[in-house]
Amino acid sequence: MKKLLASTCLVFGLIGGASVSNAAECGSVTIASMNWQSAEVLSNLDKIILNEGYGCSAEITIGDTVPTITSMAEKGQPDIAPEAWIDLLPDVVKKGTEEGRIVQVGSPLPDGGVQGWWIPKYLADAHPDIKTIGDALKHPELFPDPEDSSKGAVFNGPQGWGGTVVTTQLYNAFGAEKAGFTLVDTGSAAGLDGSIAKAYERKQGWLGYYWAPTALLGKYEMVKLEAGVPNDAAEWKRCITVADCPDPKPSAWPVDTIVTLVAKPFSEKVGPEVMDYLNKRSWSNDTVSKLMAWMTDNQASGEEGAKHFLEENEDVWTKWVSPEAAEKIKAAL
Repeated sequence: MKKLLASTCLVFGLIGGASVSNAAECGSVTIASMNWQSAEVLSNLDKIILNEGYGCSAEITIGDTVPTITSMAEKGQPDIAPEAWIDLLPDVVKKGTEEGRIVQVGSPLPDGGVQGWWIPKYLADAHPDIKTIGDALKHPELFPDPEDSSKGAVFNGPQGWGGTVVTTQLYNAFGAEKAGFTLVDTGSAAGLDGSIAKAYERKQGWLGYYWAPTALLGKYEMVKLEAGVPNDAAEWKRCITVADCPDPKPSAWPVDTIVTLVAKPFSEKVGPEVMDYLNKRSWSNDTVSKLMAWMTDNQASGEEGAKHFLEENEDVWTKWVSPEAAEKIKAAL
């Protein structure tokens, strides 16, 4: 009996020692949670997986694109920015990478950040010939202005949004007014969302600005129209993003690059399993939009959304982690 107890203690001692070793190898981790829904749920997902699967001691810090990326590039903190929109700070990211303070370890959203003009899927299905902005502008009767049904409408975002400036300039560039369309100022994010919800409830036409991933596109199926022309980076910078530019030319929206940024010191101290997870961990815009819609409908926090995803999508996230980590995470749920 004494031998059995001794053996049992030895086994548990080895297991406990391995757990302590894993925790020590990973150590404390700071994860930046940006102030939008997809980034919030992703940071909580990373926290759960790193803590439960890899023995880390991860904590979430409040972040935002400019201060977080700048801090990582200059100071090497926080350790992880799960959803970094790096096109907003290309020079800062380039300098931080070249100076060895940050590394890019894969894209959580390989579809990229997608903006543009959208129409409801039921309308796209009923009119398969409408694939581009130009196609839609040939049919003002399908997208009636709520104030004047004799005209079509392009719904815009509120003042102050970059997307609102761009939509106004593209409205001019594509000759939408001459095609019989008015540009509708929805006044707020809620007003823009409400215009889509109202159209969907009535199965009416709708044409306007939106972006992905978002909770609303997880709830309402929308189809993004092609511009019919390539993105012109020079024109985009010269005029389309400039509110008072008088002569915009047609251009496609660029797709925003989204990556996971990791502080170089952290990447060097953790085991390869952690970095492998951060490289593999990605989901489609459609997947995260549907998750965000669930969170919105259930008034769920980022942590609750992350747990819901882990419980409902085992076939997805188990491909990101080692078999050993997967078993630990399942047990923790």
